[in-house]
Amino acid sequence: MQLKYNRQQSLGSTLFKLFIKLFFLLIILIAAIFLIEKVNFPSPKKNYDIDVTNDIKKL
Repeated sequence: MQLKYNRQQSLGSTLFKLFIKLFFLLIILIAAIFLIEKVNFPSPKKNYDIDVTNDIKKL
């Protein structure tokens, strides 16, 4: 006697696999945000004061 092979997955196992994938994706995103915050990106040290009043008056 041969066992019948069930090709169709149950709804519970499909939802469980989807939940696991979303959980890992969330963990990866949180880790990426945490690591990006730790990196010191270069920022300009001098504040530039540009006077654009002449350009505005010409318009």
